[in-house]
Amino acid sequence: MERRSYFGTSGIRGRVGDDVTADLALHVGRALAAKAETVVVGRDPRPSGTMLVDALAAGLAECGCDVVDIGPAATPTVARAVAWRDADAGVAVTASHNPPAYNGLKCWQPSGQAFDGAMQDEIVERLVAESDDLAAWDETGARREWVSARERHAEAITSSVDVDPEDAPNVVVDLGNGAGGVSVDALTALGCDVETLNAQPDGRFPGRPSEPTAANCESLCDLVAATDADLGLAHDGDADRMMAVTGDGTFVSGDALLAVFATALADAGDRVAVPVDTSMLVADALADVGADVVYTEVGDVYVAERAVADDVAFGGEPSGAWIFPDDTLCPDGPLAAANLVELVANGPGLAERIDAFPSYPIRRTSRDVADKTAVMEHLHDTVRDAYDDVDTLDGVRVDLGDAWFLLRPSGTEPIIRVTAEARDAERADEVFAEARGLLDEAA
Repeated sequence: MERRSYFGTSGIRGRVGDDVTADLALHVGRALAAKAETVVVGRDPRPSGTMLVDALAAGLAECGCDVVDIGPAATPTVARAVAWRDADAGVAVTASHNPPAYNGLKCWQPSGQAFDGAMQDEIVERLVAESDDLAAWDETGARREWVSARERHAEAITSSVDVDPEDAPNVVVDLGNGAGGVSVDALTALGCDVETLNAQPDGRFPGRPSEPTAANCESLCDLVAATDADLGLAHDGDADRMMAVTGDGTFVSGDALLAVFATALADAGDRVAVPVDTSMLVADALADVGADVVYTEVGDVYVAERAVADDVAFGGEPSGAWIFPDDTLCPDGPLAAANLVELVANGPGLAERIDAFPSYPIRRTSRDVADKTAVMEHLHDTVRDAYDDVDTLDGVRVDLGDAWFLLRPSGTEPIIRVTAEARDAERADEVFAEARGLLDEAA
């Protein structure tokens, strides 16, 4: 069985009761225990999370592995706690920004980096072989709670940024009924006047859909615009993502926010790790400061893998996953929130930073397909024959000089995503139609 039959770009994820079950969590725990003596576990607020954590912990313990249970927690809190507790691995039970019917398991290394492909392969091999090594009755692992993880995370965030409390901005934080309350703790400690929206953890996500998109954050935009807030911040269900709103209530695109972070953190000669679906705005903005991008596959695990290089100052995805390698290799939404607050407190406001960049029209859509593997194989052959500058790092990306387009399969769904961009709208529409035509023919 292929690794991606279990693992997508964001760990194991699927519908509860169909793809993700207590039985799967039990066996993942057993598989992890083969090479771990202590594992940290935590979960987002989804109703199915308690069941899955219990099953996961049972699988770990019955194979002799100790469990550190930090309870409801942001995914970056789980990832950071692996090193704090001198553990061998961590597992966040979460489906991140997906709807409440979904859940999953994302595994973390002590470095804060998600399990890479080789480590995922080892887990799958054990799952397929069902070669569990159960411990004797008197050698099973212990399960202990650790209630201070959120506090430790907030302290780590505040110690990594420099904000004069007198200059701290007024902030509205939309937690999306998720696990990102640590952001409120950290920003309050930095001196921000914080107002919250959808702050009650509820895995049904009644306040808004979990993903912090422009459409889902309209209430945040309205609240920021109607108050004296300097900016708004939004998380998804497990707070590994962070998106932002300017003081006048304008939602900031992920590409523009990536350019803000990249140009603030990269110096001449540095590189910024970004996925292949990132706007050329980021590369153009970095060129102005003598820095450059290095492209990765889509998925924070791939961005993190490149962010370990000495010349990579920052890594990010337009979806809202931001990696600050000097602090941690996990995408940390609360840390990103604090870093953005630091930028606003110590320099131009967010709107002024965004206005300094050109606006490039980017087009995105997706299409359901019956067999994404077969469709992509056809596209690989067709596109290579038709174009000169083709990159197949992740899907098929064509650089046309003044524009580019990308056709790539989703890592979690049976769809093909289409992205196209140019420096003017007419050319963007033209290239977008060209890319969609290629997909229509292949599908």
